[in-house]
Formats: sequence, structure tokens, C-alpha cells
Amino acid sequence: MVRYSSLWLPCLLVLNLLLFGLALGWGSATFDPVSVLTGHAPEWQSAILYDLRLPRAVAAFVVGGMLALAGVLMQVLLRNPLAEPYVLGISGGAAVAALGAITLGLQAWWVSGSAFLGSLASMLLVFLLGGGRGYGRGDRLLLTGVVIAAGWGACISLLLVLGPDQSLRGMLFWLMGDLSRPVAPWWGLPVLALALLAAWVMAPALDLLARGDDQAAVLGVEIHRLRAVCYITASFLTACAVTLAGPIGFVGLVVPHLMRQWLGAGHRRLVPASLLAGGALLMLADTFARTLIAPRQLPVGVLTAAVGVPLFLYLLRRRGEG
Repeated sequence: MVRYSSLWLPCLLVLNLLLFGLALGWGSATFDPVSVLTGHAPEWQSAILYDLRLPRAVAAFVVGGMLALAGVLMQVLLRNPLAEPYVLGISGGAAVAALGAITLGLQAWWVSGSAFLGSLASMLLVFLLGGGRGYGRGDRLLLTGVVIAAGWGACISLLLVLGPDQSLRGMLFWLMGDLSRPVAPWWGLPVLALALLAAWVMAPALDLLARGDDQAAVLGVEIHRLRAVCYITASFLTACAVTLAGPIGFVGLVVPHLMRQWLGAGHRRLVPASLLAGGALLMLADTFARTLIAPRQLPVGVLTAAVGVPLFLYLLRRRGEG
């Protein structure tokens, strides 16, 4: 049942602000970010805030928003609530390409470009093998993506075997989703803003596409152009998220599903709500990953999988019973 509230935007904004403050250390007995911002804190606290916690919190919000937005686009294209970058193997394709660039010792921009090409190639492979022009067959596309994701997992294992021993631990943490060492996350904010604007402009056409290709075409939607833009946007968002934090699963599955239950299927609300909720979810998960067994840290992908796997199985069972 849809429980729509006109206060959804202020609620999500306040939630993000609270979780952002929590990620920075607000409320801690030993660390006060307010004192750092006002210039009344020791130098070491300033270094912790500006060099560690602030970039990590920004990276968590950006990556969560990107994955949630990519999940929304994929679910409307496949008309399947189980579609998301991790399950469809798109994150795996980006990870394989990025790890290949790392193994070869290439520069950072090569890693980012390789992740984008890997995600795009993986998405094209899923749609070519999963039905060609039969885009409405979401179940077959989903199963194809699961198989391709397993294949990417084998390629990742091979790259780990061939990779240098001194970087093996870091590569393993990165593969499980790691926000402890975000690489310049600031560029992700304008990328996320542009993707949000593009998806919000396409929202009416996405509403029609969700009802079926034939009905959307009759009402004037250019199906092939819309799909191409959505494919490229979802691939680019996935590549950027993988570059910042490695492959993190189930954010693109959990968040759009919850927002759709709360706000309905209208994409003018679903797109920005999913972005904000995805950022909030990953900031919360990263805060738990950083503090749950402190001073040791957990990969954030472990916590998102702990939430996403049961929900995925629940949704799969409901679709089977339906």
C-alpha cells in the first residue's frame, strides 16, 4: 500500500543532515566537529575531520545516491523490481575492468575509464544474451544478469591470483565495498546532480515506459532513444560508484523498492527520493561499519548485503507466489 506524504522531501533532507553529522562524529564524547568548524579544536581533530571523515561521508552519500538512481532506471527499463547493478552483473563488469587497470599499474583516470567501459559492456552483454529486442522479458534478463555476474566473479578471482601480493588485502577490501580511502569524492557531486536532473526530466516518459513499450510509443515516447539514454546513464553512475568505493550490492534494490512502497511509482517523486534515501542508507551503513568493531573496520558492502540478501529473497518469493 502506498503511504504518500507531502512531507517526504523535508523528511529525507533532515534525515540526510542528521546522518551526515553522525558520520562526521557529531555527538561523540571525544570528538566535536562543531569545535573544528569554529576553529576551537586541536589540529589533529581538524585533520581527522577534513582529511578523513568529511571525504568519507561525501563519498558514502554520492555512492549511495548513484546506486539507488541506477537501480530506479534499471527497474523501470526491465519492469522488474529485482533489477539492480549488482544483481545484473554491471558492478562486476566495472570491477573486472577496474581491477585489470590496477593490475597493469595504469593511472587513476584509466581505472575510472575502464570501470565505465566495463559496466557498459556488461549491460550490453546482458541485454544481447537475455533477449535482444525482447526487453519486456524481465525475468530472462534478470537470470542472464545473475549468470554473467557469476562469470565476472570468476574473472575477479583470476585477477586476484595474478595481482601483486602487496596490494592483495586492499583489493579484497575494495571488492567488498570500502569507503575508508575514498579517492577525491568531490567530483561525484556534480555528476550526481546532472544525473538527477536528467532522470527528473525523463520522469514522465519513464512513467509511460513502465506501463509498456506499446503504450509509451502510442503516446509519443521515443522508446529507443529513451532506453539508450537510460542505459548510458545507469552504466555511468555504476562506473562512478565502483570507482569510488568498489562494488557495493543491493542499495539499488532495497532503496527504490522502499521508496516505491512509500511514495508510489511516479518518477517525479521516486527519482529524488531514491537518491536521498540511497545516500542516507549508505552513510548509516558506513557509520556502523566504522564503529561496530572499532578500532577495526568492516567493508560497507558486508552490511548492505546483510540487509539486501533477505529482502531480495523475500521479493523473489513474492513474485513466485504471484
